[in-house]
Amino acid sequence: MNITTIRNQNIAVIDKNNQIADPQNILDIMATAGYQYNCIGIVLYQESLGENFFNLKTGFAGEILQKFSNYHFKLAIVGDFSQYDSKSLKDFIYECNKGNSIYFKNDLNSALSSLVPENPGKAD
Repeated sequence: MNITTIRNQNIAVIDKNNQIADPQNILDIMATAGYQYNCIGIVLYQESLGENFFNLKTGFAGEILQKFSNYHFKLAIVGDFSQYDSKSLKDFIYECNKGNSIYFKNDLNSALSSLVPENPGKAD
């Protein structure tokens, strides 16, 4: 876990090799990031989540994202999501990006900017 500070806010950037196998993994990361490092959000890479996350029928994405909602923690997922053909997944990503707590971005800088926008209340 690397801690990045942007506009006086700490964000935990999780290594690509750190696999999220179940919701407890994400809760452990959130607890460490929040309590130990005073982070307001986490950046995860697509590789850490595995294919089950991106198959919405499995419910894995819902379980993981619900944790962020419950604990009022922000999340940005970095990756190339164009490889997925699922219309429901594309719609899901689109809707998340319109909100203010879960984002799907193509690169780390975009992810960090979305988690801590220059103009609060307005995501990049």
